[in-house]
Amino acid sequence: MQKLPVGIQSFRKIREGGYLYIDKTRYVYELATQSGYYFLSRPRRFGKSLLVSTFKELFEGCKELFKGLWIEDHWNWEKTNPVLYIPFSSLGYKDLGLERALHRHLDKIIEARGFDVEEESLSQKFEELLKAFAQTEGRVVLLIDEYDKPIIDYLGEEIAQAKENQQILKNFYSVIKDSDPYIRMVFITGVSKFSRVSIFSDLNNLNDITMSPRHSVLLGYTQSELEHFFAGYLSSFAKENDMDEEQALSAIKNWYNGYSWDGKNFVYNPFSVLLLFYNGMFSNYWFNTATPTFLLKLIRKEIYYDFDGIKVGTTAFDSFDLEHLNIEALLFQTGYLTIKEYDVKRRLYTLGYPNQEVKESMLEYLVDTFSEVPHTQVRSYAFEVADALEQEDLTKVREIFNVLLYSLPHQLHQETEKFYHAIIHLFFKYMDLDVHSEVNTARGRADTIVIFDDKVYCFEFKLNQSAHEALEQIKNRGYADKYRDTGKKIILIGVNFSTEKREVEEFAVEVVKSGKAV
Repeated sequence: MQKLPVGIQSFRKIREGGYLYIDKTRYVYELATQSGYYFLSRPRRFGKSLLVSTFKELFEGCKELFKGLWIEDHWNWEKTNPVLYIPFSSLGYKDLGLERALHRHLDKIIEARGFDVEEESLSQKFEELLKAFAQTEGRVVLLIDEYDKPIIDYLGEEIAQAKENQQILKNFYSVIKDSDPYIRMVFITGVSKFSRVSIFSDLNNLNDITMSPRHSVLLGYTQSELEHFFAGYLSSFAKENDMDEEQALSAIKNWYNGYSWDGKNFVYNPFSVLLLFYNGMFSNYWFNTATPTFLLKLIRKEIYYDFDGIKVGTTAFDSFDLEHLNIEALLFQTGYLTIKEYDVKRRLYTLGYPNQEVKESMLEYLVDTFSEVPHTQVRSYAFEVADALEQEDLTKVREIFNVLLYSLPHQLHQETEKFYHAIIHLFFKYMDLDVHSEVNTARGRADTIVIFDDKVYCFEFKLNQSAHEALEQIKNRGYADKYRDTGKKIILIGVNFSTEKREVEEFAVEVVKSGKAV
């Protein structure tokens, strides 16, 4: 079996080092021969830099690196183009400042090529460099990797720096369109998609292929690619974990598959798959590479927690700007949500967690974010609550609810019922229970419904009021009526949170079966 290229983003290093390469060159060929101006957004650790590196070696005519790949017999190796490669992740802009870092990068290229470029302003220097390439070596292939990193690195508390870098990038990219005579192809990658006005105001010929069905499997591994290229590793993994290959494939799919940008084609997270086979065990590999601290703070600020299964229109993906950050767009672009379905007639997308890795990790961090219970302890508490609900031990349920609330620093206790509701909902969701929040009925909205095979819990939450008042609301508004004919036990629970005591002050319970109170 070939070595696994864990963390390697260089196409040359993979090919020369004898590492496993999943042949994506058929898709690379399609883009390269079109010679367009492309933009592609994908989450971190999804292979964007490797793709850009592949384009670089292709256009520079490095045929020996493509031996045995699909493109070897389909590409004109006699024709080469100079490549201007700008990898923002390695420019050193945090130490130098963005403008100085870009100047230094361009100056190194100018010096190495021996070009006569005298312009001092950044944008004019960039334009003159493109022209010099075209006049001496041919039309340029411009590759810009992680174009947005100097912005997203400063989202949150350093927003002023993000805005400054945004303006620098806007001016820098503004020369690309007018330099069209010097350019063969432009390929830009990033995580986020900022509004065209804020970044690419003058580049109106940029083709965003992020959600194009034609390019939906350009990055990530398809099911057939996983089974073909990792056949040896799959067999070994199954044996080591006492599974047959069918069981192993099912488990791997549940853990790491599920990413989609069109609602039809689904791919595996490449980073997690490589580490799975390298380590021989399941773990939250991709999620653990970077905790979404800024995003979690924004979610808590907005008390936004029930986003698995939301439906959004096409405008939700158009862009976002620094002044009006859209949580759904951020969650989608950063890979914490993906497209599960697309309703063509209504033009509505259903978003959800892509797989077990993301769902489990995100819910742990969300419980941590809202309750301050360390995410490492969430799992143990969750199993206790799940068992208590199954056994109808409501005293235990109340005790653990209070553990969540006691963990909150005093300053985080908020005068809003929704905040406490969020904590409980996320905890139930983490346990993978059949939980539904803010369920619409004919006479109102039930706060939380939890469904078991033999019972249904209906919760109503109050803040600094009365648990009995909450219980009466459940009955008067018929929140549990739709379950009366199921034959299941129905357990109505009114809960009152006290901000002063920082605990569940009251639990009011009534059990109903076959429409009759017990």
